[in-house]
Amino acid sequence: MDLCFLGWELGLLEKRVRTVERRLERRMLRDTKNAYELPRNEFMDIFRLSPELSMYLTNTLRPFLQREHNYGIPVEIQVLVAVKLYAKGSYQRATGDNFDLNVSQPSVSRCLHAVTDAINNNLLRQWVRFPMTNLERNNAREEFCNAPQPFEGAIGAIDCTYINILASKDHEEAFVNHHGNHSLNVQAAVSPKLKILNINARYPGARNDSYIWSTSPIRRAMEFHYNKGERHTWLIGDSGYPLEPWLMTPLPHYREGTRQFKYTMKHCKARNIVERFFGVFKSVWRCLYYQRVLMYAPDMAGKIVNACAVLHNMRIHYRIPIDVENIENGNNDEYAIRNFQQNEDEIAERGGPRAVAMRIQKQILQNWFHGYIDGDA
Repeated sequence: MDLCFLGWELGLLEKRVRTVERRLERRMLRDTKNAYELPRNEFMDIFRLSPELSMYLTNTLRPFLQREHNYGIPVEIQVLVAVKLYAKGSYQRATGDNFDLNVSQPSVSRCLHAVTDAINNNLLRQWVRFPMTNLERNNAREEFCNAPQPFEGAIGAIDCTYINILASKDHEEAFVNHHGNHSLNVQAAVSPKLKILNINARYPGARNDSYIWSTSPIRRAMEFHYNKGERHTWLIGDSGYPLEPWLMTPLPHYREGTRQFKYTMKHCKARNIVERFFGVFKSVWRCLYYQRVLMYAPDMAGKIVNACAVLHNMRIHYRIPIDVENIENGNNDEYAIRNFQQNEDEIAERGGPRAVAMRIQKQILQNWFHGYIDGDA
């Protein structure tokens, strides 16, 4: 009996010694192998940020990630672990086993949650801002007027995309989108330079674009400015959205040569920036890629989307080149058109904001395309 107990104690002691040795080995590797010593191109390929931007992010988050004791994971490593997972989309074990970081899987999980929360709580509102002041909105309109595909009066293009996630334990059916996948339906408004003006990653995949827009803070902001007397200012969205005085949508199904056809072509070319944005966004931050599944619960998945949005805008601000090709984002615009296209006469008879929006849209047709005839859908 004593021998058995002694054998058990020795086995436990050996296990503890091996654990301590592994921790010392990982600390030695972290201390001797510095990711910032990598060639610049290799660093940017791994982390999607320049070394300078990565260090800026680290120093900004340091007050929120620094631990009182001196034997925890350095803030530099915490940030790089999380950013690498955003960028590569690899699962935690693969990220942690990388020689440049040398962090255990449980530590990877803690780093990811800590960094993601820190970005959401302290950087999101600073780096993702919808134009609200007169100066900001004037600058946004001017940017659209001078864009390669201009649309006068627009301050942003809006759309939704699916981000595949782990099946939720609660209300699982709410997260199944019309493709049959578990997902979030993420709404974004972007500028012609692909800067994110607003990101909304709170809604499950079964919610359609129109519903998400109807509850969106930026819809309330647009309506507020309109009611205060602002005119000739709108977002542009596809046919999944309702036509409103502050939201211009296309007029599909009109024959070529008509005002409506020319308007829709101009609208679609200008709105293409949001499709391009989703392609770039998912190509840079591969954890969001449409063929992957973000292996987290909806709340954490939404926070990861937000964190990637902050880093995306940082890349835009610091002019890190966009060198990825546009990719399919998994949305189905035909589905949106088929389900949300509305009859103009019925809208006009109802009155209200939609009738006002139709009059605004018709005025745009007459002012911009006065050399063309009106068409019948």
